[in-house]
Amino acid sequence: MTTTQDAPAGVLDLSGEVLISADSHVMEEPDFWHSKLPDNLKGDVPEFPPRPKTGTEMDDQRPGGYNPTERITEMETDGVSAEVLYPTLGLRLFSLESPEAQEACFNIYNDWLMEYCSIAPKRLVGIPCIATYDIDKAVAELYRTHEGGLYGALVWQVPHPDLQFTGDHYDKLWAAMEELDVPVHLHILTGFDYSAHTNFGDRKGNHLLAHRGSVNLKLQSVTNSLFDLIFTGVFERFPKLKVVVVESEIGWIPFVLQQWDYYYKRFKDSRPMPMSMLPSEYFYRNCYATFFNDYVGGQLLSWWGQDNCMWSTDYPHPNSPWPNSRRVLAENLGHLPVETIHKLVNTNVRKLYPIAG
Repeated sequence: MTTTQDAPAGVLDLSGEVLISADSHVMEEPDFWHSKLPDNLKGDVPEFPPRPKTGTEMDDQRPGGYNPTERITEMETDGVSAEVLYPTLGLRLFSLESPEAQEACFNIYNDWLMEYCSIAPKRLVGIPCIATYDIDKAVAELYRTHEGGLYGALVWQVPHPDLQFTGDHYDKLWAAMEELDVPVHLHILTGFDYSAHTNFGDRKGNHLLAHRGSVNLKLQSVTNSLFDLIFTGVFERFPKLKVVVVESEIGWIPFVLQQWDYYYKRFKDSRPMPMSMLPSEYFYRNCYATFFNDYVGGQLLSWWGQDNCMWSTDYPHPNSPWPNSRRVLAENLGHLPVETIHKLVNTNVRKLYPIAG
């Protein structure tokens, strides 16, 4: 199932390790939704620009992004045995203001993803997009996609302002996910912080300031959402619910958990919260996080996160290490024991997803 590659001299030999990417992507055609939506909903959905020309910096046109047969070939070239799959253009649709349009878009995407993954269902684990404006419809779509071979749910990382994670709006969905024993996923750039990442504008010619939101607010977004889930007792009420934080890296997590534990212990007697454990204990019991380009996080893995973190390639996006994932992994995590690396690239993912041996 895996492809054996020779390790460079002086680098940890991972040639026999079965690699699983916990965060990879499919690539939707730019007219994917507009070609399928009814006319009355097309105005509620953004039009995506044409794909970049081959060879440009933003070129992510690896054929496997669109064609699952080509994907298997490219996975074998990279020495990766299985992948957990998320959308690319579809991430933006979590900020749609129209519940009807979002539901329709996600149904179209989920149907296509079922067909895409069906070519190798134990190697391609598709995560369906679930609209949560109407929670009963969300539960129905969760069961429908589960029957169709998809797994868990991708929901908005930053909810609509009227539907925060702090309320009980999502409880039916959390209960259904417990029943099915599937995880909920919070992926970077999904929900109502997406526009904030792109609207700062150029300031005095410094293009980096124009992207301050995507550099800074993306971390604030996931931190706030994880805080809300923990401190409002979601994991107390649903102790078997699993949440995967996707593509936000991991180096920030132990420091944030340390701070949350400190303030919880400081105020728990004077300001009771719906929690019976430390915030960090809920994270270790209920949460996972993916990483792929995080030197700080890689150093911390020598003493933290070995049972909760999962390696990924982000294929086919331009910053993916394809086709050198095995070599880059050995270089970045070669300071860790082989047993720890095995958890990060294999067994932790298998704890959550139905991946073949």
